[in-house]
Amino acid sequence: MAANEAKSSIQVIERMMTLLDALAEHTSPVNLKLLATETGLHPSTAHRILSVMVESRLVDRIEPGTYRLGIRLLELGNLVKSRISVRQQALPYMQTLHQELGETVNLSVRQNDEVVYIERTAPGGSMMRVVQIIGTRAPLHVTAVGKVFLAYDGAGSWTEYVKRSGLRRYTDNTLTDGEALARELERIRGQGYAFDNEEAEKGVSCIGAAIYNDEGRVVAGLSVSAPSDRLNKEWARTVRSTAEQISRAIGYRP
Repeated sequence: MAANEAKSSIQVIERMMTLLDALAEHTSPVNLKLLATETGLHPSTAHRILSVMVESRLVDRIEPGTYRLGIRLLELGNLVKSRISVRQQALPYMQTLHQELGETVNLSVRQNDEVVYIERTAPGGSMMRVVQIIGTRAPLHVTAVGKVFLAYDGAGSWTEYVKRSGLRRYTDNTLTDGEALARELERIRGQGYAFDNEEAEKGVSCIGAAIYNDEGRVVAGLSVSAPSDRLNKEWARTVRSTAEQISRAIGYRP
C-alpha cells in the first residue's frame, strides 16, 4: 500500500511539472481545455491539480478556467538567484579544466575599467610568475577576459574605454591602437573567446571566455594562463565550453 501511495504521489508531482511547463510556454493566461490538451491530462485531473497549485500560489487563476504562472515562482526564483555564487558554482568546473589542461585556471569579474581575479586553481609547485593572483587587478585591454568584457559591453562602449584608459602599454604586444582593439573585439564576438598574447606580462599568454547570468549579461570570465611556449590555442574551444557550462549552472539559457 505504501509503495502504491508513493507511486501516486510521484505521478501527481510529474503532472504538476507538466502543467507548469505548459503554462511557461504561453505569455498570456491559458484556459483549462487547452492545458488539458497540451499535457494529455483529463480536464478534471488538470483542474484538481491546478486548484492545489493555486492554493500554493504556484499558479494564479485569472478567471474561472483560466490560469497563468503564479507570483510564488517569482519569489522562489529571486531567492534562488540571491543565493547563487558564481565563484561556488564555477569552482568545480575550474578544477576539472585544470586537471584536463594542467595549467592555471582563473575566474575574474569586472570592476569599472579593470578585471579583478576572485578565484584561481594552479599546478602545485608551479614556478610561473603570473599577475593573476586572487584580488589582483588588471586593465581590460591587456587581458583575455578583459577584452571579452569589452567585446560584449555594447556598441561603441570600447571607444569610451579607449578615451578613459589611453590604452597604456604594458609589453611590446599590448594593443595601444583603438582600431586594432576594435578589430580584436569583433573577432572575439565572432569566435566566443579571446587571447592575451603576452599583452599583460612577457612570457605569459592566456585564453578567456565569458560567463553569462540568467539575464544574458556577462558577469564573469574564465581563463587559462600558461607560459607562452606551453599554451595551446586549440584549448580555446575547451575554455569556451567550460564557461558555457558555468553559465548554465548559474541560470543562463541561450
